[in-house]
Amino acid sequence: MLSSSPQALAKPNERSSAQRLEVVALATLPREAQATHKMILAGGPFPHSQDGIVFGNRERLLPAKPRGYYHEYTVRTPGERTRGARRLICGGNPPTTPDVCYYTDDHYNSFKQLAD
Repeated sequence: MLSSSPQALAKPNERSSAQRLEVVALATLPREAQATHKMILAGGPFPHSQDGIVFGNRERLLPAKPRGYYHEYTVRTPGERTRGARRLICGGNPPTTPDVCYYTDDHYNSFKQLAD
């Protein structure tokens, strides 16, 4: 019997926001990610003007939330002249007490959830 569920109708290369993300301890992330996390909890200051902007979750890899829930922050990459590919994405308000944070080191292609 064929299923007509959204998962069954999805193209094989589409990813679902329901996918399980690896959960990691903050201490296992690069020290630059740990430093960025401290800045988030302190409310800044942040080194990049884009830090703190709304993250739209267009890739749909994170759980679906209303627009404005997620904010992105640059994680410095040593030797990189641009912002690089590493980010922390945190959700919740106010941003200084996020409900959840995610780390990506490949510019939103994959995420790891930070443990509570």
